[in-house]
Amino acid sequence: MTDFPVRIRPEIAALPAYKQGRQAGAEAFKLSSNENPFDPLPGVVEAVSAAGAFNRYPDASSPRLRARLAERYGVADDAVHVAAGSVSILYQLAQATSGPGDEILFSWRSFEAYPGLATVAGARAATVPNDAAGGHDLDAMADAVTDRTRMIIVCSPNNPTGPVVTQDAFDAFLARVPGDVLVVLDEAYAEFVTQPGAVDGRRVVATGHPNVVVLRTFSKAYGLAGLRVGYAVGDPRILSAARTTGIPLSVTAAAEEAALASLDAEDELLERVGVIAQRRDRLAARLREAGWDVPEAQGNFVWLPAGDRALEVAAAFEAQDLIVRPFAGDGVRITVGEEESLDRVVDVAASVAPR
Repeated sequence: MTDFPVRIRPEIAALPAYKQGRQAGAEAFKLSSNENPFDPLPGVVEAVSAAGAFNRYPDASSPRLRARLAERYGVADDAVHVAAGSVSILYQLAQATSGPGDEILFSWRSFEAYPGLATVAGARAATVPNDAAGGHDLDAMADAVTDRTRMIIVCSPNNPTGPVVTQDAFDAFLARVPGDVLVVLDEAYAEFVTQPGAVDGRRVVATGHPNVVVLRTFSKAYGLAGLRVGYAVGDPRILSAARTTGIPLSVTAAAEEAALASLDAEDELLERVGVIAQRRDRLAARLREAGWDVPEAQGNFVWLPAGDRALEVAAAFEAQDLIVRPFAGDGVRITVGEEESLDRVVDVAASVAPR
């Protein structure tokens, strides 16, 4: 749409809206949004039901959840910020740090929302191509930092391609980044990581880097995508600036209760995450056997580097009631879903594998 009844910023008018993964019909497997295929953890539904009082505003800062997370990370409560999903915090940090003439730097392809958050802040999205393995080229990213760079996003595991950043590489990268540039370590899929030596946000926080903010979410491993709750850990002054840009009262009481109940059931959570990670590894291996060059998968998804055939390949999956996520010109991301979906995924992938 280009004809607006009022004056709209031209860069916003030209910006495509975030495209959510397609919903699936009753007979289809929805493998397009990296959701957890398991039902809510024990106690979560009861906790949400008990939240009640929907006619009242929630406690704006989610104090009990912040306290639990602060204890986990060994920080003060004000070093934790809770919002309606980690993507909300990304937007808040972008607006707190960046404006016209500034740059937000990230690897590409990565999370689809990154370019838009730069544009909304009025800044420029500065991108560095992924390396040949589908991960971050941190040396090239460090080389791309300029005096206009205000925020850098490092996504590990990288969505949608799957590889992690190693702790050694991240530490070396931080040593090259000016201390007044914000580095956001986006760990939305950290719980699924099994690769030794991967960067760990808890270790980063513990070693003290005041210009680093670590992001995590309850949407993926914890299975609370529909309730929208994520968090950041970092310097309280940075998080205070982020809160200033945020929409007030965005985390509901039900979301806070569900997150707390999920933390209480973490042993079972880790068992489920282990099942998904093992299922992911089996799926990736079978897809490679079928002829696809699948990158190292460390999230709850796998990547088919289909290039210009991405839409064609996705259509083949859809024809078999498998709703996947195509990225035109790059590839297709497939969420690791129910066990029953694996054979069908492999069969379709084999039928459209590169020749």
